[in-house]
Amino acid sequence: MLVIAEKINGTRKLVNKAVLERDVEFIQNLARAQTEAGADYLDINAGTLPEREPDDVVWLVNVVQEVVDKPLCLDSANPEALLAGLAVTIQPPIINSISGEESRLQGVLPVVAKHGLKTLALPIDSSGIPETSEGRMAVIRRLFEETRKAGVPDDHMYVDPLVMSVATAPDACNTTIATMRKIKEEFPEAHLTGGLSNVSFGLPGRTLINRAFLTLAINAGLDSAIMDPTDRGLMETLYATNAVLAIDAFCGAYSRAFRKGIIGNKLAAKPPAKA
Repeated sequence: MLVIAEKINGTRKLVNKAVLERDVEFIQNLARAQTEAGADYLDINAGTLPEREPDDVVWLVNVVQEVVDKPLCLDSANPEALLAGLAVTIQPPIINSISGEESRLQGVLPVVAKHGLKTLALPIDSSGIPETSEGRMAVIRRLFEETRKAGVPDDHMYVDPLVMSVATAPDACNTTIATMRKIKEEFPEAHLTGGLSNVSFGLPGRTLINRAFLTLAINAGLDSAIMDPTDRGLMETLYATNAVLAIDAFCGAYSRAFRKGIIGNKLAAKPPAKA
């Protein structure tokens, strides 16, 4: 399962401040911490005004790549910012994201198709986010028509069925899980992803809700997530769920993560001191 680390996002106040002030140390510390915690990709979202976003994305990409060797997920609706970031990435990035909105189909999809990249896909169109699973599937079906027409393979698609907060929409989790199952039935080669922490927005003890949802989502086919890898309990839930569902055959990934100290008791993962 791909863990896309969420913290380098300019919509967060401290990250926005670091981007505007060119605080290299702050961004590099975030990149290191998320990598050491087990991230497979690092999401890069400048979150700044369109006229300066390309420069900010380039700065972020370069600063992060100085200290970690993980591939990146370029997160923007601005084609110019995506192209600027793409020009300086060392490894092929994931593009976050396309949707059923005409502006993203016209602006972002050509970038994905031309460069043969993987992309996150959202069931949003000009009417917003459909409330029902079937409404989201209607947008997803149209999206696949467009991506296939553009030559994007289904296995390059990471579909986010849109995780909403159960604090304001009590049936949100059920709708998301139902949508995941339908996606896997109709588009079996596609991947499933999602902004995991959205499910707990507005609630206390958010990590408890996130863990419960993660288990259900993996069982429904989730094979990547935008999440906080520094949340140790969340990572433990991920590895344990994959092990008990036989997604992690013979528990190899679970055992390696334990030995590295990513999950479990940190002291237990360390070899005993020599006498």
